[in-house]
Amino acid sequence: MSDGEKTLGAALPDWTPPEPPSSQSMQGRFVRVERLTRAHAAPLHAAFAPAPDVWRYMPYGPFPSADSYAQWVDSVCDADDPLFFALVPVSTGLPAGVASYLRIAPDAGSIEVGHIALSPSLQRTPAATEAMVLMMTRAFNAGYRRFEWKCNALNLASRRAAERLGLSYEGVFRQATVVKGRNRDTAWFAAIDREWLALKTAFDTWLDLKNFDAAGHQRQRLSDLTRPILAARDPALS
Repeated sequence: MSDGEKTLGAALPDWTPPEPPSSQSMQGRFVRVERLTRAHAAPLHAAFAPAPDVWRYMPYGPFPSADSYAQWVDSVCDADDPLFFALVPVSTGLPAGVASYLRIAPDAGSIEVGHIALSPSLQRTPAATEAMVLMMTRAFNAGYRRFEWKCNALNLASRRAAERLGLSYEGVFRQATVVKGRNRDTAWFAAIDREWLALKTAFDTWLDLKNFDAAGHQRQRLSDLTRPILAARDPALS
């Protein structure tokens, strides 16, 4: 390592900031990720209705009526940042979740995934995982250097989901914000471009149809495939 790298960081002579992410649909084997529109509002509200806890850590919700949720969709669906998508399982053709790109910073090559809300029918399914993989794939293929995931530090399910996807824990920003009148400490996770090839291999292996038995149960866990990637940069996680 040169003295310059030690004191100023590695030079990036070939760095070109990527374009903002496309809003075009992303099609996978289990799920389609498509731009959120008002047409998604009613089926999404119905899908979320059995699980009001989905809004526990969100800065908005729960929504007592389909109309109130449609008004929220109207307020966000045309924005470029956050850029919202509906998650539509191929098996039903009905929207069952939402996610977005946000804090999109092409000059830094950084992009975040967030506002993730999964209905009970989508939780713990290959479609839910593939939706995140599709969003990560688009970001890295577009030239982003860093893919972030942030959540309330008390949201253990979200923290586990981030590490299952191979995103490294980077610490907690204490008293980062106030949400619904309560303090929020924010946990940070991220993957960077030089880890992408190994992560993509893990995702392709897990999503392969041969990894699922006739009942749809996984033969190999994704966390087992991504853990060695995490351990390579943080031995404490091994």
